[in-house]
Amino acid sequence: MKSVQKIRQDFPMLSTHMNGHPLAYLDNGATTQKPQSVIDAITHFYRDEYATIHRGVYELSQKATQACDDVRAKTAQFIHAPSIDEIIFVRGTTEAINLVSHCLGAYVQPGQDVIITGMEHHANFVPWQMLCIRNGANFKVIPITDTGELDMDAYAKALSENTAIVAFGHISNALGTINPVQEMTMLAKKAGALVLIDGAQAIAHAPVDVQAIGCDFYAFSAHKCYGPTGIGVLWGKKTLLEAMPPYQFGGDMIESVSINKTTFAPIPAKFESGTPAIAEIIGLGAAFDYITKLGFDFIQKQEHSLLIYAQEQFEACLPCIQVIGKAKHKASLVSFIMEGVHPHDIGTILDQEGIAVRAGHHCAQPVMTRFGIPATTRASMSFYNTQEEIDRLVNALEKAYRLLG
Repeated sequence: MKSVQKIRQDFPMLSTHMNGHPLAYLDNGATTQKPQSVIDAITHFYRDEYATIHRGVYELSQKATQACDDVRAKTAQFIHAPSIDEIIFVRGTTEAINLVSHCLGAYVQPGQDVIITGMEHHANFVPWQMLCIRNGANFKVIPITDTGELDMDAYAKALSENTAIVAFGHISNALGTINPVQEMTMLAKKAGALVLIDGAQAIAHAPVDVQAIGCDFYAFSAHKCYGPTGIGVLWGKKTLLEAMPPYQFGGDMIESVSINKTTFAPIPAKFESGTPAIAEIIGLGAAFDYITKLGFDFIQKQEHSLLIYAQEQFEACLPCIQVIGKAKHKASLVSFIMEGVHPHDIGTILDQEGIAVRAGHHCAQPVMTRFGIPATTRASMSFYNTQEEIDRLVNALEKAYRLLG
């Protein structure tokens, strides 16, 4: 296994400077940096093998089609999906969730319950809220405890035979909480509900086995797991995908068209209208290769050690800071507020020190409302971060408090 310093050399952006300082990139919850192998795969495709897919009998088109089919198979293997036909390429997690909420519209009846949690990203909150408004269904939100964990007793009580759909995040982007997705899915299935999991924050940090979890849908984005933007994945159980109507209409998702009737292609093509993001799909495959080679044993060990170190340093050196979200099971993310200082001002000071973090409500305003705050500063770490970068963060936060506190 390569050292972290060697691994950092795989990522060109990590050797750059920002405002005269070496870049300390601590905004991995928003998006991850890309290894050279991903950049090379995309460049090679555009330079040497570019063609559209599914529509050409010529060699380049056939090769591009096969390359995309290979990534679909690789994706199925990565999340332990039972069939490659269950892998739907979309633009990202947001589109995946909107696809499901739209296509299940006829499934949810007036008066039924749709359950989400109070820690959801807006992308897994608003689509279900809108579905309930359209269908006259009940929109139920599971509360969060003071430590930033789900109230599992409230969740269990909310489930009933009246529950149509349950949707929740695998990991909270605002708090770092790792939810007990297998237990939550089991309880929902006992009530007869369908389950969608927003895996955007989990896919890069831990192995995902959709069959072991037992959910019906799982969604994630490539750019959060060292791949390119503009491509994501919706996994769904085959029987459900086959029963759902198409989300969009256009080329490549059609079986036949006549003046009087249109029939649709089988899955996955039924949900992939138009020319797909071919180069981005190639990049996603390269990202999976990189993660697989590195191994989740290393990734989880490294990221957990960074989380523990950051929490210890915050507690020891920064009494002016309150960490928001102290779940027992957390991803490598620390979300916090500083006494008397707005998170945006903290972010500006850190930027001047070459440290990239996220400041704001993180598209999770119900979380901020729950804790009575407008926003937090969030430092989210990857396996390529170091303890030295955590030290720089702590020193810069001390400076920010001296200047603004």
